[in-house]
Amino acid sequence: MVSSTNIVAPLFDRVAALYDLDIVQRFTYRIEQNHVMTRLRELRPERILDVGCGTGLLTIRMLEELSPTEIHGCDLSEGMLAKAKARSSAVNWLHGRSEALPLPDASVDAVTCTESFHFYDKPAALAEFHRVLTPGGHVVISMINPRLAPAQRILDWQAFGQANWPSPRQMRRLFTEAGFRDIQQSRVPRPGGPLIPNYVWVATR
Repeated sequence: MVSSTNIVAPLFDRVAALYDLDIVQRFTYRIEQNHVMTRLRELRPERILDVGCGTGLLTIRMLEELSPTEIHGCDLSEGMLAKAKARSSAVNWLHGRSEALPLPDASVDAVTCTESFHFYDKPAALAEFHRVLTPGGHVVISMINPRLAPAQRILDWQAFGQANWPSPRQMRRLFTEAGFRDIQQSRVPRPGGPLIPNYVWVATR
């Protein structure tokens, strides 16, 4: 089971300086972030936790565009968090694992996770998302969900066994087993084709 305690955090410590480059953000993350923001505007959460926040670009966008009463950004990479903290002091930046979030039970209305869920121990992370959410709160996850096993194996191989990308069917099962309901998925139009599509998932605690 992939966990966020492996070699991924040191890797992201080293690439933190490159992460914010416009070309990286434009072609890797921004399209999905736009879709996540659209869903959050619909949900209108007051308290948000952004898991795998990286250097805080999306977290601060949530702060500026949604005006939540409380917002947290959590990441295991100290290098990423250092850049996030330098960007804004208005966010409660947290150093921690997705599988052991440093927040109390029922403390946020929305948990977001954009292009980092594939690194986590997924049942443990979803259990933590469920724990920190208020009843009726929402989890919003954006990631690649390959439709066929060969595509999954290629992605896993490219990540040297440090990540795993579940299929859409597997994602639904993970949400259900973690106690979530009203599971919704929406396709993110971006390069990758039908075999390795990107989805934004929204589920209710």
